[in-house]
Amino acid sequence: MKEILIGILASMFFAVTFILNRSMELSGGSWIWSSSLRFLFMLPFLLIIVLLRNNLKQVLYEMLKHPFQWLCWSFVGFVLFYAPLTYAAIYGPGWLVAGTWQLTIVAGVLLGPLMYNTIQTKEGQIKVRNELQTRALLISFLILCGVALIQFQNANHLTWSEVAVGVLPVVIAAFAYPLGNRKMMELCGGRLDTFQRVLGMTLASLPFWFAISAFGFVTVGAPSTDQLLQTFVVAICSGVIATTLFFISTDRAKGNQGKLAAVEATQSTQVLFVMIGEVFLLSTPLPNGLAVVGLFIIILGMFLHSYSTKNKNSKLNTIPLYKREQQKL
Repeated sequence: MKEILIGILASMFFAVTFILNRSMELSGGSWIWSSSLRFLFMLPFLLIIVLLRNNLKQVLYEMLKHPFQWLCWSFVGFVLFYAPLTYAAIYGPGWLVAGTWQLTIVAGVLLGPLMYNTIQTKEGQIKVRNELQTRALLISFLILCGVALIQFQNANHLTWSEVAVGVLPVVIAAFAYPLGNRKMMELCGGRLDTFQRVLGMTLASLPFWFAISAFGFVTVGAPSTDQLLQTFVVAICSGVIATTLFFISTDRAKGNQGKLAAVEATQSTQVLFVMIGEVFLLSTPLPNGLAVVGLFIIILGMFLHSYSTKNKNSKLNTIPLYKREQQKL
């Protein structure tokens, strides 16, 4: 339950991304700077936190051990996630981007069988491929139905071309984020804490953000003062606070694929926070009756995820340790 609450808190801070990215786009800011500046602003804060904890040496050691994997999965988890997300803000309002982003809760479950988990048996440590969590997948689809109802009230104002260009980049991001996160957890093997892992992924993604920034200078010029300020807020709220909280919750749940799916499903609450934020800050219309039904379905889905994982953990406590670890998978 604690992991789910942390995930919901992370979603509240993540919502700032969708609101301010749309705000910057409406005021003429480029998606290039919205994406690259967030991670450039994140770096000094993460570096200070890790230095104060005397943990930087271990980060550099792990990165030098597997440089290609760090570059690859940091690109997937950060660049291939956030660049398409900010690009989508050009063609769709925050509610559309945030709603489509909820595909990530299903993507996380579907990606489970691609990952391995190390378990302790009587014969020693072995790697076992994770199984598809059917129950978690069904509950996640229920949450997506709730998200779809919320989107329905505004969908008739968009053309098919706007939907396609605004949705497809978000679909890519929705799969890239959990894939990069899970692969990095697998690579680190518990040797790095959350702050170290986020810092390492930020450092590994810097070459790509520098390249994107150089492209931005050539094509659209320097960012405005207003965009610098708003991107700085996004970097603190979403890049540092939300990402750290979310990675803490996934780290705590990584040994249980059902619980991990429940934590990833907490991102569905972003839609609620985005809708509230856009109503007050960008004057978007209030949700209608159908959208209210969607909100209740999302809340129901979160309760089902919480109950399912809690019930499963209670049963696991009565099973011997080595069998318990196998059943968690």
